[in-house]
Amino acid sequence: MAMGFLGFALFLFISLDLDQGSTSSASAASSSSTSQNVEITYGTVLKLMHEKTKFRLHSHDVPYGSGSGQQSVTGFPNVDDSNSYWIVRPEPDTSAKQGDTIPSGTIIRLQHMRTRKWLHSHLHASPISGNLEVSCFGGESESDTGDYWRLIIEGSGKTWKQDQKIRLQHVDTGGYLHSHDKKYARIAGGQQEVCGVREKRADNVWLAAEGVYLPITESK
Repeated sequence: MAMGFLGFALFLFISLDLDQGSTSSASAASSSSTSQNVEITYGTVLKLMHEKTKFRLHSHDVPYGSGSGQQSVTGFPNVDDSNSYWIVRPEPDTSAKQGDTIPSGTIIRLQHMRTRKWLHSHLHASPISGNLEVSCFGGESESDTGDYWRLIIEGSGKTWKQDQKIRLQHVDTGGYLHSHDKKYARIAGGQQEVCGVREKRADNVWLAAEGVYLPITESK
């Protein structure tokens, strides 16, 4: 199982268009190794696990039937699913580059690996709970402030590491990326709602899980 994941992880890493130069696949850190002190850097491909339910942040080329009608985002119960991979990207027009560490308080974007759209939110109501809808929107050359999320590390950590609890707060709406045990009955049956809520709750804490973790770029 570990070898199978490692092979898939290296395939993902090699096939990425990271837009920031290249790094040898031999230097990528896989989640099959210990998560302790593994830094998350720009260009990393990862799954985000909802701490309370253990579902992974997920998207697929299925639009919401209400609200914005944009590509839906859900929580997915199974670990082995390629639609749950996200690429960690910086805010545009900054000096941040691939391999840089990410301090708490930084604005980041998450790009869906399969469809290349951005994790997005706005004031549309989410389908089940009526909270803030979270969707995927845009593409490689189409991104706006609705794709901006502020990284908040829980505890004393200063830069994002794999074993740290985090929250992602949407810049435009103030909503925290949130999930709960409310599940869809049709189309995405068994998957749970992902939405935004403006209060800090136990249900809006996430952890970096499986992925290909790029090493820190050394300063020259």
